[in-house]
Amino acid sequence: MPALRAAPTDVFDVLAQSRARLHRRASLGDGLAVALWSNAWDATVYRPGHHTLSLYLSGGEGTYREDAPGERGGPGKLCLMPAGHEVHWIVGPEQHFIHLYFDAARLGPLALRLLDREPREVRLPELNFVDDPALIAALGRLAGLDWSDTGGRLAANELGHAALAHVLARHAGRAPRGAIRGGLAPALRRRLAEWLEARLAEAVTVGEMASFCALSEAHFAHAFRASFGCAPHEWLVGRRLERAAGLLRGRGAPTLEDVARRTGHASASHLVRRFRTAWGMTPGQYRRAAADGAAADPGRPAAGPDALNPAGTPAPAY
Repeated sequence: MPALRAAPTDVFDVLAQSRARLHRRASLGDGLAVALWSNAWDATVYRPGHHTLSLYLSGGEGTYREDAPGERGGPGKLCLMPAGHEVHWIVGPEQHFIHLYFDAARLGPLALRLLDREPREVRLPELNFVDDPALIAALGRLAGLDWSDTGGRLAANELGHAALAHVLARHAGRAPRGAIRGGLAPALRRRLAEWLEARLAEAVTVGEMASFCALSEAHFAHAFRASFGCAPHEWLVGRRLERAAGLLRGRGAPTLEDVARRTGHASASHLVRRFRTAWGMTPGQYRRAAADGAAADPGRPAAGPDALNPAGTPAPAY
């Protein structure tokens, strides 16, 4: 007897098998993706492994959650569906909406740099039909971009990062104190991050990191993941790519070989492969789009609670 396939639970997969119509979608890099949908007279159940921001662009007045039938959607209404939260939706007449999906692991580095909190300390709440003018304006701008264009995807990536920073600064709560166990001490975590930042061009081993922290390799690997939300090599890959993006945006037009050397990549081709996987474009395409002013600094988190100003534009990164 063939094995039964589990029903989809991620938001995109559920909608793809429902009555909903997908108008366009794009991967924005950095664990971010965006999709524009319409739907009518449907019922959906989500229990996603990723976080989802949703903005109603039109319609939605007849849409509600089964557990809160008195609260209804509508144009300009915003929802946040955190990873792991199950929600049952009843969809009414025709509605159009945009979804911004982001990998739950993506919040880790941002929480550390923006809030100086470890990922395990941060909890995203469910937001249902809320009014957040800055976030609503940002998602509205995101819907208006051409995601098939390289510059448009970079601008969308920047808006996505600014939206995540805003969600963290304005809406995130703290995990119960009793749930925080293990990991690196905050002061040691900061010293380790600074030590690694100064060595992104070098081939740093887990043994060297563990020695810096005066821990066994096994203990260190577990503590690092608890504090940073990812494995040491994943953190290094992400930071090296962010450093490479910064060099490509900078003045002086360094060669790809120079960028690779300064960011710990074995060769220019190694950098190109990893960069394309992360950003959905080559370093050369990224450099040209940045030169056209499309990318201010998508790798840097926004500066604080006002990451998005009331007009919905990203705050400048200093």
